[in-house]
Amino acid sequence: CLQEAMGTRLQFSTAFHPQTDGQSERTIQTLEDMLRSCVLQMKDSWDTHLALVEFVYNN
Repeated sequence: CLQEAMGTRLQFSTAFHPQTDGQSERTIQTLEDMLRSCVLQMKDSWDTHLALVEFVYNN
């Protein structure tokens, strides 16, 4: 096995039991906060603004 030959091992985590460095969890929390704010401010048309939310997040 390649991992054994290189002296490494794979570390898997699940959605309900994350055991990573925390970066994914922080990213998800940031996206949740941004989307929640968008939905609360633009109740009926939030989905039309998703491209803008994506742009803001990526820049």
